[in-house]
Amino acid sequence: MQTQQVETWLTKSKHKTKSRLQSPLKRNLTAFAFLTPWLIGMVFLTVGSMLFTFYLAFTNYDLLSAPTWTGMKNFTRMWHDASFWASIRSTLMYVVLSVPARLIFSLLIASLLFKEVKGIGFYRAIIYLPSLIGGSVGATIGWRKLFDDNGPINSFLAIFGIDGPTWIGNPSTAIFVLILLSTWQFGSEMVIFLAGLKQIPVTLYEAATIDGASRIRKFFHVTLPMLSPIIFFNLLMGTISSFMVFTQVYIITGGGPMKSTLFFVYYLYQNAFTYYDMGYAAALSIILLILIAIVSGFIFLTSRFWVNYDV
Repeated sequence: MQTQQVETWLTKSKHKTKSRLQSPLKRNLTAFAFLTPWLIGMVFLTVGSMLFTFYLAFTNYDLLSAPTWTGMKNFTRMWHDASFWASIRSTLMYVVLSVPARLIFSLLIASLLFKEVKGIGFYRAIIYLPSLIGGSVGATIGWRKLFDDNGPINSFLAIFGIDGPTWIGNPSTAIFVLILLSTWQFGSEMVIFLAGLKQIPVTLYEAATIDGASRIRKFFHVTLPMLSPIIFFNLLMGTISSFMVFTQVYIITGGGPMKSTLFFVYYLYQNAFTYYDMGYAAALSIILLILIAIVSGFIFLTSRFWVNYDV
C-alpha cells in the first residue's frame, strides 16, 4: 500500500515538474507568436533594407541596370564633392541652432502652462496644435507664403516703412526661416516637459523658499537639475530628427539659395531620385548613420556631467 502511494506521489511530482517546465516555454512561444508580424517586418523591411543599402554603397546602381561593384569609389568621391561638404555644413548649422532654440522655447512655455488656472487645458491644446500640423505639406506651404517677398511678414514691415528682405531667396536668412519653423513645432517637447515638471517634489521648492531662494535660483538649482533626464531625452531625439529634416527644405527652399539650405537628407534625395545615382545615395546614407551615431554618442558621454537621476 505504501509503495503504491509513493509511486502515485512520484507520478504527480513528475507531472507537476513537467507542467512547470512547459509553462514558461508555452508563455514564450505565445509571446513570440504575437510578435511574429513585427519580427517579420523588422527582418525584411528594416534589417534587410539596411544590409541591401550597405551593399549598394559599394556599387554603381541607377535603378535601370544591375549593380556593378566599385569598391570604395563612392566614399572617396565624397572627399572631392563640394555639395557633400556644403550639405554637412548647412545640416550641422541647422542642428546647432534649431535644437537648443526649440528646447529653450518649449521649456519656457511648459513652465508658463504648468500652473493650474481656469481654461489651462484649452490653452495647452491650442499651443500644441502647431506640432500636429507643422510637419504637413499644407502647413509648410503656408510657412513659405508667410515669408514670401509680398507675404504677410514683409507687408507688416512695410507699414512701418521697412523694406523687408527676401527671406527665402537670401542665403543669409533662408536657413533661419527653417529654424523658426522648427522652433514653432515645439509642442511634443512641451508636453514631455510638462510631465516632468509634475514629477518634481513640491518639498524641494518649499525647502528652497525657506532658504530664501528667488524664483530664478529655484529654476536653475531645482527645476533644471530635476528636469535634466527630460532635457537629455528631448535633446537626443531633437538632434536625431534635425539631422533627418527633409519636407521643409524640399518645399520652402529646395536646397537653395547657393546651397545655403542644402541639408544632408535633401542632397541624398537628389542623388537617389533626381540623378538616379543609387550607389552614391546609399553611401551617403551610411555616412549619415555614422554622423548621427557620433553626435548621439557624444551626447551620451557628456550626459554623465549634467544629467541628474537622483530624486
